Amino acid sequence: MKTVEEILAAIQNALPGASVDLVTNPSPSAQHSLLVAPRDAVAVASFLRDDATLALDYCSNATGVDWPGKEVSEKVKVTRLVDGVETIVEETVKQVEPGYLEAVYHLYSVKHSRDGVALPVVIRMRTGNRADQVELPSLTPVWRSCEFQEREIFDLYGIVFTGHPDLRRILMWDGFEDFPMRRDYVDPDDYEYEPTPHDEVLKRAEEHKTALAAGEVTA
Repeated sequence: MKTVEEILAAIQNALPGASVDLVTNPSPSAQHSLLVAPRDAVAVASFLRDDATLALDYCSNATGVDWPGKEVSEKVKVTRLVDGVETIVEETVKQVEPGYLEAVYHLYSVKHSRDGVALPVVIRMRTGNRADQVELPSLTPVWRSCEFQEREIFDLYGIVFTGHPDLRRILMWDGFEDFPMRRDYVDPDDYEYEPTPHDEVLKRAEEHKTALAAGEVTA
């Protein structure tokens, strides 16, 4: 199997203009991946599947990742008046990097599996944010094995996969309104769905009933 760098070069040669970047992994595994722009994802995925030398015909795993917004600090040098004299000083500037959601796919070649054990080729897509720009193209039309896994990502992270043949919740019920795998998810405190509450669950359920009776929360 080609290296990720070689695969990136092959994509760029076959699909000029496609936006694909190498994402390096500094860990000992060094499992680098390819970040694909959503607009180019289906074309890139189709190439990876159909190219004879790659033949990445099997998606073994698709999962989601939540990256909330975070505050980052950067030291910059600026000119300030100090005792009436222009002086270059160092200041800390803080800014908030917006968060986003990510869909990650692990690809293998069944066709070339006889050549020995191979590491997966990992591709990923990112949404515009975590609020109102959460659409990504479905890769189920390219790899059918993505169907239920993209439904799980939709259910637990809230990524909306356009072009998916049957996008609906798969673990949570239809009326559920949140996304349990997001990092800012807050567990409910009533546990009405818990048939046999024990220990901490029972304590929180009793606290909820007390607060409900006092009018501090709504049902």
